[in-house]
Amino acid sequence: MHIPLQVRNIIRLALEEDIGQCDITTTLLIPEDHISKALLVAKGTFIFAGMPFATEVFHAFDRRTEVRVFHDDGSKVKKGDVMAEIAGRTRALLSCERVSLNILQRLSGIATHTNDFVTRLKNLDVKILDTRKTTPGLRFMEKYAVRVGGGTNHRFGLHDGILIKDNHIEAAGGITKAVDAAKKAHHLSKIEVEVANLKDLQEALKAGADIVMLDNMSLDDMKSAVGIAKGKALIEASGNMTIDRIRAVAETGVNFISIGALTHSAPAADISMKVLGWGKEIQ
Repeated sequence: MHIPLQVRNIIRLALEEDIGQCDITTTLLIPEDHISKALLVAKGTFIFAGMPFATEVFHAFDRRTEVRVFHDDGSKVKKGDVMAEIAGRTRALLSCERVSLNILQRLSGIATHTNDFVTRLKNLDVKILDTRKTTPGLRFMEKYAVRVGGGTNHRFGLHDGILIKDNHIEAAGGITKAVDAAKKAHHLSKIEVEVANLKDLQEALKAGADIVMLDNMSLDDMKSAVGIAKGKALIEASGNMTIDRIRAVAETGVNFISIGALTHSAPAADISMKVLGWGKEIQ
C-alpha cells in the first residue's frame, strides 16, 4: 500500500523517540554485522492489522531488512500463529522491536474492536463509522485499521466534510442560518447537521441538510427520526454506542452509526517478537 509522506515521518519520529542517539544496550552487545531472523507471534485471537506500517518501521531503520508476511491484514489469527518473519541485521530487529509492536498491537486492537461491532450487525443495512477521536498523528493508521475491521471511515479531518455541530449552530445563530451559510459558501459538499431532538431534526430537514446526526437520542426518538427523514435525508446515530446496544440502534433503521470507541477505547492486541537464528546466514 502507499504510505503518505506524513505517515512515514511519524514512523521516523517514533523511532527517534524510542532510540534517541542510539540503542545503548543493543549497540554494546551486538556486533554491527550480526544477522538474525525474528518471528511476529500472536499471543491471543484477534484481527491482524498494521503490517505495512510495521514493515516501514524496519525499512526506515535499515532498508536491507527483509519481511515475509504469512497472514495478510484483515486475517483472524489465534494464539501461536506466526504473522510474519523479519530477517536482517540483528541491531535493526532489536532496535525496531518496540515501535513495530506498538503499531501492530494498536492497529490490530482497533481492527478487532471494529469487527466486534460489525459482526453484531450481520444482515442489517447499516454502516459503522469511525470519528476524529483518534490518537494525534496516528489518524491515517487508525482509520486504516477501522477499514480492515470492516468499518467505514467518516471524514478524515475538518477539511473534507461539512458537519455542523452544536457549537457551530450556537455561534451561527441557529440551524437554519448555519445551513444557509454553508450552502452559499460551499455548494459542492453534502451538509451534515447534528441535532439533539426531533424539533431540531425538523428544522435541519427544512433547511436542506443532506445528513442528520442524532446525538444521544433514545431508541424511540431514533425510530421517529428515521420515519420523519425518510426520503429527505440520511440519518446517522451517535453517542453512547456500546457493543451491547449497537444492534438495537441499527434496528431503528438509521443509515449510519458513528462510534468514537472504535479508536479511543480499543484494547491492544497481544503480539510478541521472537528473535532466533542468532548470527546465522540469512537464507
